[in-house]
Amino acid sequence: MPKTSLAAIVQHCDRLLRTREFGDYDGAVNGLQVENSGDVTRIAAAVDATQATVRLAIAARADLLIVHHGLFWSPAYPWTGRKYALLRLLLERNLAVYSSHLPLDAHPKLGNNAQLCRALGLRNLRPFFLSHGQCIGFQSRTRISRNDLAARLHRATGAPPRLIPGGKDACWRIGVVTGGAGNELQRAAQEGVDTFITGEGSHWTCGAAEELGLNVFYGGHYATETFGVKALTAHLSRKYRVPWSFLDHPTGL
Repeated sequence: MPKTSLAAIVQHCDRLLRTREFGDYDGAVNGLQVENSGDVTRIAAAVDATQATVRLAIAARADLLIVHHGLFWSPAYPWTGRKYALLRLLLERNLAVYSSHLPLDAHPKLGNNAQLCRALGLRNLRPFFLSHGQCIGFQSRTRISRNDLAARLHRATGAPPRLIPGGKDACWRIGVVTGGAGNELQRAAQEGVDTFITGEGSHWTCGAAEELGLNVFYGGHYATETFGVKALTAHLSRKYRVPWSFLDHPTGL
């Protein structure tokens, strides 16, 4: 069975994603979050690190789990109750966890935003949407009708998007930021886009989009963020010649 070292993969991912250079939300720990005994023979990818996806990774016989939303979003202690059960499961089954949040969003080739733009057929991408000191999204100048863009987004994610038709029927300047950027419509509009594609937003954003004259597409937080972990893990599989699989555990959100 082919295998490689966990240390080699971690070093490569940290360099590729510029992990140490990126600011992120408090509690997001980018990089290796849990190590294993040192070898990797099979890699699994998932959007979220939860007990459900950990069990799916174990069933897939993976010894490395690559995720976008990692284990740490709040104080990392105490490891009791459900946290203890999850940690024990990881250690007993020798499963390492590597997480990349904003660095994976922003990567110009493998990232969520670049991959979604590619799936939508958007070209000539430019940096867009400053977050924590760096641009994490992309924008594209094109001409496409709202209906056609909705159909493309549906095909890309596998789910019909929610549309707030606050702007014109034709989309000329499209900004893409996957995940939960819906509460930042003002920032998107200030950067000059007339159409904003993200994962989810709050109820009040409907009125805000209409007042800003902005078309907003909500493609689903989960659905818009499957792209990066798939692309990254496929890249690792090719480079290190170990098999990989995607663990689909949709939230519907």
